[in-house]
Amino acid sequence: MAAQLDMQTLEAAAQWYVDLCDGDEPLREAHRQWLRSDPRHAQAWARVERLQSKLGRVTADIARPTLDATRMKRRATLKVLALLIGAGGLAGMGVQVSPWRNVMADYRTGIGERRKVRLADGSSLELNTASAADVNFSATLREVSLREGELLIQTAPDALARPFVVHTPHGSIRALGTRFLVRSDGAGSEVGVLQHAVEVRPRQAPEQVVRVEAGQRLAFSSRAAGALDALPVGRDAWTRDQLVVSDWRLDDFLAELARYRPGHLGCDAQVANLRISGAFQLGDSDVVLDNLGGTLPVRVRRFTRYWVRVEKS
Repeated sequence: MAAQLDMQTLEAAAQWYVDLCDGDEPLREAHRQWLRSDPRHAQAWARVERLQSKLGRVTADIARPTLDATRMKRRATLKVLALLIGAGGLAGMGVQVSPWRNVMADYRTGIGERRKVRLADGSSLELNTASAADVNFSATLREVSLREGELLIQTAPDALARPFVVHTPHGSIRALGTRFLVRSDGAGSEVGVLQHAVEVRPRQAPEQVVRVEAGQRLAFSSRAAGALDALPVGRDAWTRDQLVVSDWRLDDFLAELARYRPGHLGCDAQVANLRISGAFQLGDSDVVLDNLGGTLPVRVRRFTRYWVRVEKS
């Protein structure tokens, strides 16, 4: 069975196509390495090759000198991506479609973007990178549905005494007069409490109620809640445009940093278990990557702007 393609893989294939229009042999060798590194890459590239004649017309003008080559290439990449998606429809291509559903969310952010929203009751939401949420206030309930990504929620007292509940695909979190973080992806959800407490109910086991106090975090799936543990220091640092880590594996650090930048950020297995600590500015992740070599025996290889790999130096 063919692997399921995601939007990031398709966009990477589109970017490779655009870059290779005027690429040299080192770039072509980097492309061959990219194809070999994951079966999904070869699958996405096969779709590029099947649309070769149409794609050639889209990107014909980028080889010519231009005063704004980066913007021209980005536009060409998006056109190629649109053709890849349009060929047979999203479902027919096996593409995960949740990023497209998120376009219809009440509130959303792009990659590397944050957004703060004040709600009608005085509560506030802050959306982290690549997040989407809906808000529904009724006469009896205040509800926020996190489709994907991460939120910082600060609840306010309500004149109608309506409960404040946050839903994720894996369950619900009832606020008990609190400030807390909620994060959700395909694997599960996590809540971290900064003030007061919350109650968590997994979607398929609503009778399993777990109280999470300030300074604690809890990961849960739709079937069950995990064990309570301490909320790491700096877990909300993203609200200050920082990533704070303490003795993290390098591959985990890069996976987290990758959430804040477009394209692919990979890590060679030879350096994956190196440890890293510190506070890093998220405003320019390229600077963070460039500085890695000053503290770790690594180098950063950039095949394109959207394909970066950290390797042993």
